[in-house]
Amino acid sequence: MLQISTGPDQIWEVDYRAADAVTLNGQPLAWDLADLGAGRFHVLHEGRSYNAEVVSADYVTKNIVLKVNGQRVELHAKDRFDLLLERLGMSNAATAKVNELKAPMPGLIVDIRVTPGQAVQKGDPLLVLEAMKMENILKAPADGTVGSLKVNLRDNVQKGQVLVQFS
Repeated sequence: MLQISTGPDQIWEVDYRAADAVTLNGQPLAWDLADLGAGRFHVLHEGRSYNAEVVSADYVTKNIVLKVNGQRVELHAKDRFDLLLERLGMSNAATAKVNELKAPMPGLIVDIRVTPGQAVQKGDPLLVLEAMKMENILKAPADGTVGSLKVNLRDNVQKGQVLVQFS
């Protein structure tokens, strides 16, 4: 289930999990969708024809900009996790900017896989930390750019020590 909004007063609940049907606000959505390629679609709904084009899609923030019959429409989606965080008062937690990577445990830096100025995506390997005779690959916690490395190869580090700063 997704909650889609085009503003504070326009909110829809869309359930797309069933293989044979999509529901909009709990009602079956009767539509015919044709993929024209290159982010362009033709939609038939309730006897009306729509031409839709995906202008931009940011899957991290779940913001999508469409052009429907030449009119620009901005959509924001929230999945069940976003809605749960919102109910718990933690809606900004997922969008908080990550400024640094700290050592999760004491150990020895045995490999450095990034350089300052390098763009990284969430999950990309940054460093390898050897601790208790095991190699631990430390990964980027979010998309960003490496600002500076605060350690060198073969440095011993302490738990909580800043290893990488992001810009």
